[in-house]
Amino acid sequence: MIALIVGTSEGRVILSHLNKHTDNILVSTATTYGGELLVDYKYKILNDKPLVYEELKALFMKSGVRVIVDASHPYAVQISGTAMKIAKDMGIEYVRYERQSTLDTLPKNDLIIEVPTYEELGEALKDIDGCILNTTGSRNIDKILELKLKNRIVHRVLPSLKVMEEVFALGVRVEDLIFIKGPIGYELNKAFIKEYDGKALITKDSGPQGGTYEKIKAAIDMGIKVFVVERKTMDYGIVFNDEEKLSHYICSNKASSKNK
Repeated sequence: MIALIVGTSEGRVILSHLNKHTDNILVSTATTYGGELLVDYKYKILNDKPLVYEELKALFMKSGVRVIVDASHPYAVQISGTAMKIAKDMGIEYVRYERQSTLDTLPKNDLIIEVPTYEELGEALKDIDGCILNTTGSRNIDKILELKLKNRIVHRVLPSLKVMEEVFALGVRVEDLIFIKGPIGYELNKAFIKEYDGKALITKDSGPQGGTYEKIKAAIDMGIKVFVVERKTMDYGIVFNDEEKLSHYICSNKASSKNK
């Protein structure tokens, strides 16, 4: 059986390619919403909640998983680390799908500031006077709040009930929230900057599929700084940037024949 960890839209593309050959697949996603997006695909087992190492390993062993395909988000380093450890401990293959970086495709610009950590982000933002737009997602709002910035921070998050409950529990005011499903286009990014009189924008390098280019271009064209929290580099081993090539590899004799 193939274990497919899904955390991006490309995970669904990989699943569609795999479905041309097999439905002997265990799909694991961290949210109920992620599971709801998979209703039109074929698989034998679906896990739609976050699992720790012991739970995920037990599920993989019980299901007879022979190869792990990790299509989690570029910033979901914890689940990637867990998946790699499980693969090593079970003696099975681990294959990574990695989104290409947007920053690697852009020319250098003084308005683009790359920061390795949220702590360093806090230092870099100290000179910003005015409203800051945070587009790093609801799971990072607590990290932004811990910086205790003097600025007004407007957070852009997914419009789901679970996210709403989480951000309100953190004490974020409704007027400091934009509920919208991304990715969004260049013009709407510009409109949000103008509407909130944004003086800086925070984002991650989530790749073309995550709308990173549109955010950065909008910020630059509006003349404001964009702070990009860098990806953490990991030694994944076998890595693909193309969904179809990855699926072909898995379904060919290069991967375990038991998955066919």
